[in-house]
Amino acid sequence: MKLTILGGGGFRVPLVYGALLADRAEGRVTEVVLHDLDDRRLHAVGRVLDEQAAGVPDAPRVTATTDLDEALAGADFVFSAIRVGGLAGRADDERVALAEGVLGQETVGAGGIAYGLRTVPVAVDIARRVARLAPDAWVINFTNPAGLVTEAMSRHLGDRVIGICDSPVGLGRRVARALGADPKQAFVDYVGLNHLGWVRALRVAGRDELPRLLADPALLGSFEEGRLFGVDWLQSLGAIPNEYLHYYYFNREAVRAYRQAERTRGAFLRDQQARFYVEAQRTERSALHAWERTRAEREATYMAENRESAGAGEREADDLSGGYEKVALALMRAIARDERTTLILNVRNGSTLAALDGDAVIEVPCLVDAGGAHPLAVAPLPAHATGLVCAVKAVEREVLAAAESGSRRTAVKAFALHPLVDSVNVARRLVDGYTEVHPGLAYLE
Repeated sequence: MKLTILGGGGFRVPLVYGALLADRAEGRVTEVVLHDLDDRRLHAVGRVLDEQAAGVPDAPRVTATTDLDEALAGADFVFSAIRVGGLAGRADDERVALAEGVLGQETVGAGGIAYGLRTVPVAVDIARRVARLAPDAWVINFTNPAGLVTEAMSRHLGDRVIGICDSPVGLGRRVARALGADPKQAFVDYVGLNHLGWVRALRVAGRDELPRLLADPALLGSFEEGRLFGVDWLQSLGAIPNEYLHYYYFNREAVRAYRQAERTRGAFLRDQQARFYVEAQRTERSALHAWERTRAEREATYMAENRESAGAGEREADDLSGGYEKVALALMRAIARDERTTLILNVRNGSTLAALDGDAVIEVPCLVDAGGAHPLAVAPLPAHATGLVCAVKAVEREVLAAAESGSRRTAVKAFALHPLVDSVNVARRLVDGYTEVHPGLAYLE
């Protein structure tokens, strides 16, 4: 079985390959094709994968190419983890937004819109090529903003593109651990959009254990979201929000913390990974060791500004292991082998959430089998959550419209309508600022 990884020179590719190495079952991936526009990054990551595969019998064969059509032809699965503009682009997204006093995070607010406007045209081109060159392939999208990009691709691939994110998985795991439950035995009732969802129930043996957690201040404050949002606010919500909702519920504090930081998250990762890629190409050193050291630092500093502004402390050791590669492998196994499982995924809504149309991509628990991912029926969201979901989905639709039409006016509308951008004039200046620093936005007129 052939897996093509787009963004194959990306830093997290070894996570995916490591998961494949551990999969010894029949029908597993036997061929991995890495595609990237940067030969040097492909070489560096290839060295890491070679070290990972050392001593592993029948390790999936790895090849690399900068030719997209060659990479896609004959693929059974396509894993998309591209980053249009690279980490330098992310750092620019943050800088332009913060200069206007608004959030520049890569998936939330102004930064997420800028990233989406750069990425959607590229993702649509990929979707069209997949439809032509590998019409039976399943596309697993991890490219951010994951829900928006998945929806753009679904207009050309239908339900054969599925978005994944490790954030709901980590949240469900932390809630289960706080309750003393085995995360593998718990069903997490999670509903929303990518990076904009809530855990509303956690069922173990059919019993909802979340009310017990919400009623116990000590228990509720014992894990990351309790410390990040505060016990009183979680009890007021009656749910546990995705960590990214901290940018909405505590926006002023988050913006202040990011503006006071020595450098933004994107700038930190840009510099950190630049050092890794240089080191990983030095033949006298272990590329795998360099990658592991860099990854440990990356995970430990994740959302550090938010935790600091909330007094939430350091990340727990159990949360430093990632998880999206496990979701990707579980998804591929379920489809390829018809191993029925339930995963929280980004899929087309259908009739799941009445407040949104059928083509809107949402993030919900899905039953996965050989036929793909099927969203499970969920109860309606409360009014406050519905309002936020509908507002952000409306912004996503404006981003898609701007990317399709090339309309600068529509791009301004997308920024202005976002709940975290408080002025049409700010929206206009943001579009001016982003088009000035990003050649990839030259299509906006």
